[in-house]
This record gives sequence, structure tokens and C-alpha cells, in this order.
Amino acid sequence: MPDSTNEPLAAPVTEFSFLDGVKVVDFTQFEAGTTCTEALAWCGADVVKVENPKRGDPGRRLREGQPDDDPYYFHVFNANKKSIAVNTKSDAGLALVKDMIRGADVMVENFAPGTIERLGLSYDVVKEINPGIIYAQIKGFGEGSPYEKNLSFDMIAQAAGGTFSVTGEPDGPPTRPGISIGDTGTGMVMAMTIASALYKRKETGEGHRLQVAMQDAILHYMRTNFATTGRTGKPAGRAGSKIAGSQSAPKGLFPCAPGGPNDFVYISTSAANEEHWNRLLKVVGREDLLGDVRYSSPLDRQNREPEVDEIVSAWTKTKTKFEAMELIGNEGIPVGPVLDTMELNNDVTFEQRGIMQTMKHPVHEPFKMPTWPVRVDGKPTRLKPSPMLGQHTDDVLRDWLDLDGEAVAALKQDGAVK
Repeated sequence: MPDSTNEPLAAPVTEFSFLDGVKVVDFTQFEAGTTCTEALAWCGADVVKVENPKRGDPGRRLREGQPDDDPYYFHVFNANKKSIAVNTKSDAGLALVKDMIRGADVMVENFAPGTIERLGLSYDVVKEINPGIIYAQIKGFGEGSPYEKNLSFDMIAQAAGGTFSVTGEPDGPPTRPGISIGDTGTGMVMAMTIASALYKRKETGEGHRLQVAMQDAILHYMRTNFATTGRTGKPAGRAGSKIAGSQSAPKGLFPCAPGGPNDFVYISTSAANEEHWNRLLKVVGREDLLGDVRYSSPLDRQNREPEVDEIVSAWTKTKTKFEAMELIGNEGIPVGPVLDTMELNNDVTFEQRGIMQTMKHPVHEPFKMPTWPVRVDGKPTRLKPSPMLGQHTDDVLRDWLDLDGEAVAALKQDGAVK
């Protein structure tokens, strides 16, 4: 484990300009939609978050008359964006948003079903304003689904999309995976599709309506499990830390010293590479089992999996997960330690590579967070702070709509913006 006491070196960062000049009107909240627009912002798009002047995105968790005491959730989904506070229920505010849409390239929304239409910004209305716009919608369930009007959050999408059913111990209940793949995974699928639609529009000039349901996106991330169903004709099952339907052993979590809640390594030998088993026997000091017919093939080892696991775990229990990682990994055997968020947070190599950066916010305490993971020409993109509610109202009205100070003041006086 890298020494977390060392001062990390400053990572050389840049600002990605792949989507430079692309204007995005962002009507997103919570996670799925905000992930999508944040991905576009990381890649250089000018993303303007249109928010209610009173509370903004519910993900801000603002409380009436009280300071925000938990800004971190909002930070991680809204870095590198701008915020404009507009009262879209006023005629002037709605007209202002329509003017923004007229000059935009992309509009993204993930409100509850029917909300954007009641707001007066349905696809038909927006297309009339701007025929070339990429109009992107993220919902819980797809059009034509019996549940299309239902609300959804990450855990709903994961339950209905299948990930619960393949997560957990074989004799235990379905379990929610610990990551927000329903939200973040859906947002990433939509972001990639928006970028593709923008590329095609350069050739055709045509806009498109893009729609993705969180349940449908989960099916995309379940492709391996559907392959299992195709092969066996049965539902893909749960296997805990193992892999359901695996044809190789050892494969799974093995306990390490000193026995803390995350003191484990995951070892995965391959059925396609017999040397993994032989190398592992040498690492754990069991050369006496080399050539033993009881464990000679992957299927033999799988049939004796409890015995195989005990052979390996007897050794891993004497090592820390970092020692086991180094010794096993150095022999070309796939292995990884179970790292918790504090261990990852304290690993200075992520900062040195720019994968973790510290957000310096004008109001809140500095906050270290993951950035966009793709490096371009050896450099990651620069992290910019999430916006305060309405922080960029004046700038956006000036830069997007060429409004002068007097016009902006009049809109504020009218209550259209804040």
C-alpha cells in the first residue's frame, strides 16, 4: 500500500475540449441524469443546470432556512457545471429557458414521467423551437413497459433489471450491489449515445430524441448473466464472492491478516491457463501438490472446491492483503485486495495520477473526489467545483442570450430568475 503520509505530487491536468462549444441545457436531478450531463461536462461541454430558485436540484439536500450540511452528494454528480436559477412556472422564466434551448445543442431531463410535458417542454415543443437539438430523456421504465409511469431510483432499477437476483450468497436473499449502477450506469449509456448523435449531426444536421430506461440499461450490464441463461436454460444464480457457473477453482475471496472486515484478497485462476494453479501452489508453499491427480484439472479443483479453498486460505491468513497481492501478483496470477473507500481515499497514487482531485469550493470545505477516469495524451481533465444554486445566472444570460445588466436586473425584479 502506498504511504498515505507522503505529500502527493501535483498531477499534470488539462481541460478536455472534445465537446468544446457544445451547449447543454440540463434539467436533471439526483444521479442518473446528473451523471450523464457531468460526463459531457468532463469532456468539455458547456453544461448549464436549470434549477428551481428555492431548493434547486433535490440532490443538493438544501433545507429551508438552514445551511447545507451535506454537499458531498451534490458535488460528486455536478462537478464542472454551471447553475442558473429560473422560475419555469413564470411566463418570463419559461420563455427564457426556451431561448436557451433555441441556441443549445443538447437538452437532458430525468424528471418523473409526465413532468417535462406539464412544464411545457415536451419533445414536440422543443423540436419546434430547435429542430437540430439532441433531446435526451432518462426514465425508470421504458415506453411500452407496464410500469412506464412508475417512479424509480437506483435500487428499484437494479431490482427490476436483474442485478439483485444474481448478487448475494446462494442460500441467502437477493442483495443490492453496493454501487449505483442503475443510476451511474444509465447516465453513462446516455452520455455515450448523445456524443454519437452529436457526431452524426455534423453530417446530417438532424436532431434526435434519445430515450433510455434505467431498467433497460441494467439489462445491458447483465449480458454475462444472460449468456449463462442461454447456455444453461436456467436463471443465472447467486454465488456470493464466487462466479455462478464458473468452471475453475480457486476463484473467490480469501481471508487475510489481521482479520479486519475488509482483510481479504480475491484470487481468480483461469480454466484456460493451467499455470495459474501450479504457480499458486508454489507461492503458498504447497509444491507437494504439484501433479496431484485430485487437483489436476480445473473441473477436478471445482469438484473439490472446499479443499482447494482451504489450501489457499491457510496461507493467505498469514499475510496481509497487500503482502498477498504482491506475492501472488508477481507470479502472474490474477489477484486483488479488497480496498475500502478510506484506503482508496488515502492512496496518494490516485492523486499523483489525477484520478482523485480536490475540489476547492467557494463555500464548502475542500473535498477530494474521483474525477473522469480516462486520461488523454497522458493527462486527466481538471476538476472544477460543483455550482452553488444560481451561481452562474448572470453569466449564462450574458453569454448564451446576450442580455445586458439592465435586462438581467429586470428578470430578477420580475421573479423569473434569481
